[in-house]
Amino acid sequence: MKKQKGFTLIELLIVVAIIGIIAAIAIPSLLRARVSANEAATIGDIRTVISGQAAYQSANGGWYDQITCLTGPPITCIPSYPTNGPTFLDSAIASALPKSGYSRSFFAGPQPSPRSASMSNSSLSSFAYVASPVNLGQTGVRGFGGDSSGVLCFSPQGDAPTVALGSLTFNTTCLVLQ
Repeated sequence: MKKQKGFTLIELLIVVAIIGIIAAIAIPSLLRARVSANEAATIGDIRTVISGQAAYQSANGGWYDQITCLTGPPITCIPSYPTNGPTFLDSAIASALPKSGYSRSFFAGPQPSPRSASMSNSSLSSFAYVASPVNLGQTGVRGFGGDSSGVLCFSPQGDAPTVALGSLTFNTTCLVLQ
């Protein structure tokens, strides 16, 4: 009689149990890493919007503008802006579509008065760009925002920071990001 070679049921159960324990340890770490990556990408995008608006401001007579005016080519909002001039912002960031697990919103501040011929008709004196997780706890745990002051803040509850007249409201729900 030949002796059959193979694993016993007990040996297979032990291997499955070990794999289950390793998965139980690894999966939460992977989820935290994904949340951290989404938050870092969103913070980077907010900084990009602030930088793009600052560059646009220098080309638009000292005024900010609607986020759609920062994309191109060509930049059509500024009168006499060269058609081969650089754009100020990537269209993926300027779109209102969710990105990196975060929903994004742009808030326009008041329009300056009086207007000059060298500035855009849609010029703004301030702006705010905010983001909140699409699925709180899964795609992100904090909300973020930045405005024309150049300051970034976060909401530990995951809500988008509060905006009034195109500027962030710094309070207990919008803490300055260090």
